[in-house]
Amino acid sequence: MKKIVLLLISGLMFTSCSDLLDTDPYDQFTKDNFFTSEKNVKLFANYFYNEFSGYGNSGSYGDFYFNFLNDDQGTTGTSDWTFTAVPATAGAWNNPYTEIRRANTLIVALPGIAEMSESAKANYEGLARLYRAWQHFKLVRAYGDCYWVDKVLDTGDTDILFGPRHNRKDVMDKVLEDLNFACTNINMNATSRTDYNKYVALAIKSRVCLFEGTYSKYVLKDETRASKFLTECKNASAEIMNSGKYTLHKNFKENFDQLDLKENEEMILYKHYVYSVLGHATVDYTCGSTQVHGMSKAAFDSYLFKDGKPKATTTCDKSEDGKLVRIDDKSGFGEQAFINIADVLAQRDPRLTAQVDSILQFPGCGYARFGGAQSTASTGYGVLLFDTNKMPNTDRQSIGTNTTDAPIFWLAEILLNYAEACAELGNITNQDLDISINKLRDRVGMPHLTTAVEADPANNMGVSNIIFEIRRERRVELMYCNNDRYYSLQRWNKLDLLDTQKYPDQCRGAYVGNMKGNSVIDWSQVNVDADGYINCKNNGKERVYDSKYNLFPIPSGQKTLNPEIGQNPGW
Repeated sequence: MKKIVLLLISGLMFTSCSDLLDTDPYDQFTKDNFFTSEKNVKLFANYFYNEFSGYGNSGSYGDFYFNFLNDDQGTTGTSDWTFTAVPATAGAWNNPYTEIRRANTLIVALPGIAEMSESAKANYEGLARLYRAWQHFKLVRAYGDCYWVDKVLDTGDTDILFGPRHNRKDVMDKVLEDLNFACTNINMNATSRTDYNKYVALAIKSRVCLFEGTYSKYVLKDETRASKFLTECKNASAEIMNSGKYTLHKNFKENFDQLDLKENEEMILYKHYVYSVLGHATVDYTCGSTQVHGMSKAAFDSYLFKDGKPKATTTCDKSEDGKLVRIDDKSGFGEQAFINIADVLAQRDPRLTAQVDSILQFPGCGYARFGGAQSTASTGYGVLLFDTNKMPNTDRQSIGTNTTDAPIFWLAEILLNYAEACAELGNITNQDLDISINKLRDRVGMPHLTTAVEADPANNMGVSNIIFEIRRERRVELMYCNNDRYYSLQRWNKLDLLDTQKYPDQCRGAYVGNMKGNSVIDWSQVNVDADGYINCKNNGKERVYDSKYNLFPIPSGQKTLNPEIGQNPGW
């Protein structure tokens, strides 16, 4: 932040003959000769789209599946906390400030662009302030207190460069101001599903305000502040819901496995992939030869049975026994023995069938869903959600050739945000449930949720029955999406649920006890516990909770530059 740097758009170069007559070098830009037209402003603002990685680019990890620090996925060796010691530097601290500077650079430049209309200037200021708000929110979510920066810093801004961090509440109040400005002033691309528009701003506001509202309630213990942000979340969500622009897509899985989401009426913003232009590897990572991080037993058991009840009270068949089948999975090994759990899945919420394979796959019993390499999963549950047979098989198991589109913001999350905000405000009605949660249940043919829902003995969150069920609905609807489970546990002050000593079911997987010992499967390669469940904690490592993990540590390099920056509790 001490260096004054002009942020340029990489790869952009003008090479016309007239450029040779310019005073400035023809291959360089300055603030004066770049911010001269709406076209250039749009080019500059296009960088903001890099913020949401979707399914990733080429072989890079994206925002789906790859966030393993949660209780939804069992990982061999147990994924540890993001930081277990204070680092010298951290992208989670540095990168948002780079992007905040980018946004402020545009905000400062807009008033001086004579050829732009006031409406266009308002739109792009709204977009820049939306981006700035999001970056500050990420800092608050990770570090708590941080610096609110609303100008292009130079070396004279010692209050920020060398002063103490700003209180997180003050920063989030400024974030809300920016979000409200964006929602009011962004006026372009209203019907687009691949561009920023007013409804993307409202979706971001919905997510941010739900976080701050529940964080204020459960962590800060500030009911007044919680009510303020939860009301903002509810209203932003309702505006999207009432706009008439978005409806739930008929098929849950098709939100995640389609080659083109253009006609998907649920999408608010999605990322489009094109073969040989921009591809990803999410499908490959979840069906290739590298072991998949499968669903945990804890997550599996969160799915209700077909009668809408949990395992403790259901009247459905609760058996977890799989059936031995012999099939040729086209992997080149001929006919082999596998464990089929289709009957087990048939008793549960259909979203579970969309998530995991009906054939268990684990070390010693790999399975090829469509031929090619056999996959194994740490818990036995293969990750099915992102795969599709609409791509050639070779592309499905190759890095950079996966071209399914990635949802970024979609209506399902908004409905969940609305229901949770209503419940946390203490005034949720059955009508509220019918326009939110029950629409999600209707899509998959599950019984409706009512405010009179009975208690589940598995409720370990210390909240009312209805709030617990809304949290369950969020878990099963957004499984593997945008690291939502981790951030939800953080804002509910329940990161202690990630302690594997206290909650071992997050390291357990599929039940194979009725098959153990059957010689047609090589059991020597898989760890099965005394209760007959696959145990993916092969090295015995535990993930033990400490309250300091609620926030990241301030990097030591920042403390060296600025001793006034302080440190987070416990670090």
